[in-house]
Amino acid sequence: MSIDQRRPARAAPAGAVPTAEDVVPRPGHAARLGSTGVLLALLAGLALVSGWHLTQGTSAVGLRDLVGLLVAPTPDDAGVRDVLAGSRMPRLAAGLAVGFALGVAGALLQSVSRNALASPDTLAVTAGASFAVTAVAAFGLAVPLWGSTLVAFAGGLLAASLVLVLAGGAGTSTTRLVLAGSATAMALGSATAGLLVLFRTETTGLFAWGNGSLNQLDLRAFLQAAPLIGLATLAALLASRRLDLLGLGDDTASVLGVPVRSTRVVAVVLGVLLSAAAVTMAGPIGFVGLCAPAAARLLGRVVPSVLRHRVLVLAAGLLGALLVVGADLAMRAVLGADRATVVPTGVTTTLLGALVLVVLARGARDSGPTRRPPSARVGVHGRARFVVVLVVGTVLVVAVVLGGLLLGYTRLRSGDLVVWARGDAPSLLSFVMDERAPRVLAALLGGAGLALAGSLVQATCRNPLAEPGILGIAGGAGVGAVLVVTLGSGSRSALVVAAVLGALIAFALVYAVSWRHGLDSDRLVLVGVGVSALAGGVSTFLLLRADPYDTPAIFTWLSGTTYGRTWAEVVPVAVALAVVLPIAVLARRELDLLSLDEDTPRVVGVGTEKVRLTVLVAAAVITALSVTAVGVVGFVGLVAPHAARGLVGARNARVVPVAVLVGAALLAAADAVGRTALAPADLPAGLVVALVGGPYFVYLLARSRA
Repeated sequence: MSIDQRRPARAAPAGAVPTAEDVVPRPGHAARLGSTGVLLALLAGLALVSGWHLTQGTSAVGLRDLVGLLVAPTPDDAGVRDVLAGSRMPRLAAGLAVGFALGVAGALLQSVSRNALASPDTLAVTAGASFAVTAVAAFGLAVPLWGSTLVAFAGGLLAASLVLVLAGGAGTSTTRLVLAGSATAMALGSATAGLLVLFRTETTGLFAWGNGSLNQLDLRAFLQAAPLIGLATLAALLASRRLDLLGLGDDTASVLGVPVRSTRVVAVVLGVLLSAAAVTMAGPIGFVGLCAPAAARLLGRVVPSVLRHRVLVLAAGLLGALLVVGADLAMRAVLGADRATVVPTGVTTTLLGALVLVVLARGARDSGPTRRPPSARVGVHGRARFVVVLVVGTVLVVAVVLGGLLLGYTRLRSGDLVVWARGDAPSLLSFVMDERAPRVLAALLGGAGLALAGSLVQATCRNPLAEPGILGIAGGAGVGAVLVVTLGSGSRSALVVAAVLGALIAFALVYAVSWRHGLDSDRLVLVGVGVSALAGGVSTFLLLRADPYDTPAIFTWLSGTTYGRTWAEVVPVAVALAVVLPIAVLARRELDLLSLDEDTPRVVGVGTEKVRLTVLVAAAVITALSVTAVGVVGFVGLVAPHAARGLVGARNARVVPVAVLVGAALLAAADAVGRTALAPADLPAGLVVALVGGPYFVYLLARSRA
């Protein structure tokens, strides 16, 4: 240890304002050597992995050919040069640039938000950038590469700004930040999926890009993005001293002369700009901006000087590049070079990043405004109001069902329904109704099931912003169903069993990982977000590995659709509703107590963990069966219970039936709109719900800001 490190920071005279060196002393000689050694080691590792990456590919060019080209080039090496210049060098360059940019972006976003779970993904930056680029392509606007970067930058900046505003700014509750970012990303992802479905010709090839692909035709994209990434990184290094002081707190940083607001704005803009450059080049490669800074901060435990932003920014960038190139190598090693070209690198990083998010979430200690029970925000209403709402809701459901039966590509009249119900319908009418009626019933029961599950989850977690999709239950059911479809099994019973097992496995994983001397509601939500991302990555991997002929149908199903449903496919949901609804009614008192706090149920003799486990298992089962009927639909489990509490108060005996009616009407109406608005095109009901649920979630967050 050097003398500079052993010497304590000098004390300021009485009444004097401390300087930056008083609070954050400059590193000593040994510390500088330690941080330099870390950076050199990362560079050496990156060089080794990059060299190995160049030897991998679909052609027969290997290590011996590359060494021969480097040591003793001959005219016969023209083919080797072509392979390097046309395929391998552009792919490696893209991986290095994208990984470095996302690593630096993640470090900046985590520093200004003072939140270890902040990243371009959890702040919806990549989702916003991806949506903006997809929208430009869908509407046929031709822009150059630098123009696409500006488009992605605008989309990412707007998304990040929205998330930070909704979450309450920097230093907000971790749970609140992740919920805001995840829900915003979910809404933007649904909107992007809608564009891919509606504009299939204009967006050809964007599905693989939308999952993060390093496939490049040449080095032009890298050469245009590299200067931008370099300048943004240089600006981040110049601001490193301010970022160091900002980590001490806004008040301390202000006393030391740091312009807090402008520093934070500059850092966010730089992070979004780097993310936009990465998205433009290779699409949204997930969670690199979360994993790389997290790994750099772990290195900081061994070499503390790494935590200074002058080193942290570079270390995170190098680790990000190492992660992306390594993930590409790992995919090729597991699947082989030919098969790996089908699976985007972003799928691999998403799987890894989701695991890192789960680990970080397990260690998070968080309590914020999201933990206030619903009853703290909603007034108590009388019985007469409950009866009126129940009657009006029932009438609304009946009206939506009639509208769904009458509307569609072929418009019907009420008399047609009577004729069909009597069994006297002509062949054309029978054909239309036999296709349409099961869809309407599937949407009705699926929406009711998701709303019921959302009510149970929110009451149990004491979190009015939680829902089965965010907790990973719907994603787990989707993985099970997609696995059955991709394996070629046409059995409906196999699909139902796989979806239920997938949901239960996802729930068991979330519950087990969240358990630590008891179940913490915030930790449950954070781990659920990670498991949901993991399930999404697995589903995408299976989708991309499936028969290309089946890909559009599976992708549409994952977006939430009732297309092609039959009477037999809605029976499991009806049975589940008949079983779970009485459970919710019988447990209404316990749910009310669980909605209050942890102590009250125990005081009155309620077995908290037993009730919580039973209720969440019931929610997982009803979610899984709803997914088999309507696909993976988000926001219904969020919107319906919250709307019910606003209408009839917080007592679960009233919330549950009203939420079931609202959920049924919402999804049935979304299905009717999706079949009618753009006929003959069929917009998945899940995307229509997201167009409503996304803004409503934004409203909820804005209203509940502390």
